Amino acid sequence: MFGAGLYGEAARGELPDTATMASLGCGNPTAVAELAAGETVLDLGSGGGIDVLLSAKRVGPSGKAYGLDMTDEMLALARENQRKAGLENVEWLRGEIESIPLPAATVDVVISNCVINLSGDKPAVLAEAARVLKPGGRFAISDVIADEDMDDATRAEMAQWTGCIAGALTRRQFEAALIAAGLEDVEITVTHRVHEKAASAIIRARKPALTA
Repeated sequence: MFGAGLYGEAARGELPDTATMASLGCGNPTAVAELAAGETVLDLGSGGGIDVLLSAKRVGPSGKAYGLDMTDEMLALARENQRKAGLENVEWLRGEIESIPLPAATVDVVISNCVINLSGDKPAVLAEAARVLKPGGRFAISDVIADEDMDDATRAEMAQWTGCIAGALTRRQFEAALIAAGLEDVEITVTHRVHEKAASAIIRARKPALTA
């Protein structure tokens, strides 16, 4: 349900074991982001760097992949994994996903793997994602969504062992938050169950393009 097993064998074979073993995500956002050569990608909550490094390979030398994490330990691990992978088109950023340390309209694609649900201020995260996307840019993440009937008792129980499920939005809440952040073409596709009352989902949206 979580971790490197959600990546195909070919993808895992592209990277050092220390990158794949550090993955605690609920999906594989690089598989659904439709990355193209020359694009700039930002991974929110990049951890050991698996999605950043896979993205860097997809966008090629003419593109760039940013990884944003709040801990020095994970950034150090990610830089070591980058060194082992021999990739140069990567930059690591220290900071919080509620306040992304990049200028507006910087990236073509924002990805994330089971991280946004951990934030205590999800509207701020989504607003920041919309801010750093270029016009027409894409939002493509994997995250946990709660069932509409998840009750407070279940959330309290889940909070004892994981923030992922306890802090998850429902489908309707996520759709509304994305639209409020200024994104459009919202699409949420459930991929697999992670709990009796929650599922992993691919969540896509787009920043409106500039009009003539």
